[in-house]
Amino acid sequence: MKPLDRIYQAARAHPRHIILPEGDDPRVAEAAARITAEGLARITLMNGPDLPGVTSLRPAEAPDLVQLSTHWHEMRAAKGMTAERALIEMRDPIRQAALRVRLGQADGTVGGAVATTADTVRAALQAIGKAPDAGIVSSFFLMLSCGADAPVKGGMIFADCGLIIDPDAQELAAIARSAAQSCRQLLGEVPRVALLSFSTAGSAEHHSLTKIRDALAMIRAAEPDLEVDGELQFDAALDDAVRAKKAPGSRLSGRPNVFIFPDLASGNIGYKIAQRLGGLNAIGPILQGLARPANDLSRGCTVEDIVAATAVTAAQSAR
Repeated sequence: MKPLDRIYQAARAHPRHIILPEGDDPRVAEAAARITAEGLARITLMNGPDLPGVTSLRPAEAPDLVQLSTHWHEMRAAKGMTAERALIEMRDPIRQAALRVRLGQADGTVGGAVATTADTVRAALQAIGKAPDAGIVSSFFLMLSCGADAPVKGGMIFADCGLIIDPDAQELAAIARSAAQSCRQLLGEVPRVALLSFSTAGSAEHHSLTKIRDALAMIRAAEPDLEVDGELQFDAALDDAVRAKKAPGSRLSGRPNVFIFPDLASGNIGYKIAQRLGGLNAIGPILQGLARPANDLSRGCTVEDIVAATAVTAAQSAR
């Protein structure tokens, strides 16, 4: 079964309640109708048209707007939030959706078709916050290689390709551990994690390699049973034969399904090369490390992208 089909199947088995806050965008409204028709989730659509089986909500006219703004004021008072400002901010669909998720009124939210990544992520961080067991909130792309001519088939996690610009060793370790959990959750596979760089197993020396080696030590100390290795060049990570030559002592038992990039530049470039030249389907950026799921969309997203991101969000909420 293809990885995305597996995610859709899991979503249908246990439908979750997901808020789509940008219903005034025709793509989001069409996605809401499709998600509902296919039984992937129960949808609340903000500022959108009335659709069969979809709950409609206008944030600025919500019957519980005052209660939400009071809660928002109490949460943010130490940051200088006033009651008047809280009421204004709670009329914003992205913020209100995130707060409703925090309060357990929904299982997750997906935005960003209209809002910027900065606004979407900021709302998630402020309203939902970091999970207690996560070292950092980061992001990943679910990369799907299912073409008939693809040299490698299946799903992979690429992280972090959308959020943390230059992680230090501790942050890199946290990204890797969260990505491994995302692999278990979404792909249903035992994670095999490769920490990528321009060097393999000490073949080069540079100050930038120190954080990768330190991160590896932190990951192994925290999760000694996790299959993880680094630093690895991409060819050594992907190809068992190349890895056997370049890193004969590697602990990886096979091809990695989780690839950790050393910084945002390499991660963003890497996933787009895989997408544009390699033909892989990229779903994301998906946020990981939040207390409850809230995910971002590209402003150039298609209806299919929104449907897929919603199904992934539903799968995350089943954790």
